[in-house]
Formats: sequence, C-alpha cells, structure tokens
Amino acid sequence: MNQYDQLRKKVESQARRMQQAEKDRPTLFSQTVFIGTLGLLFILPVVLGAYFGLWLDSKVQGYCIQWTVSFIIIGVFIGAINVYLFIRE
Repeated sequence: MNQYDQLRKKVESQARRMQQAEKDRPTLFSQTVFIGTLGLLFILPVVLGAYFGLWLDSKVQGYCIQWTVSFIIIGVFIGAINVYLFIRE
C-alpha cells in the first residue's frame, strides 16, 4: 500500500465516523423526555413521602408535622439516589 491509499482509507474512516456521530446525535424530543424522566424520578418520592407523612400526622392527636417533614427528607434522598442511578446507567 502506498501513502495515498493509507490516507484515503483514513479519510474515509473518519468520514464514516462523522456521519455516524451526526446520525446518533440526540434530538430535542429525546432530550426533553430524558429531562422529564429525571424530574419524575426525583419529584415522585418527595410527593409520595409528603402524602404518607401527612396521613400519619393526621392519625396523631393535635398539631404535628413530624412525619411529614421526615418523609419529605427521606423522599429527597430517595429521589437523588434514583436520579444518580438513572444517569449512571
């Protein structure tokens, strides 16, 4: 193989890689779905924790928000772990 054949093969290989990268580039829709999924993974445990804590607090005599705050904090931690595991995947 001469020098020109090597250069031609290298340029063709790089052109194929560039075309493949252009084809695999994420679209606006896929990025929107990804961000929406991250939001849902984070917010859902927080909201469920708030509702569960509110329900437990309603069972206690008098005014108390101890369970609500506790389960909101637990929901934040669970949501953060969910987001971390989803991004790492």
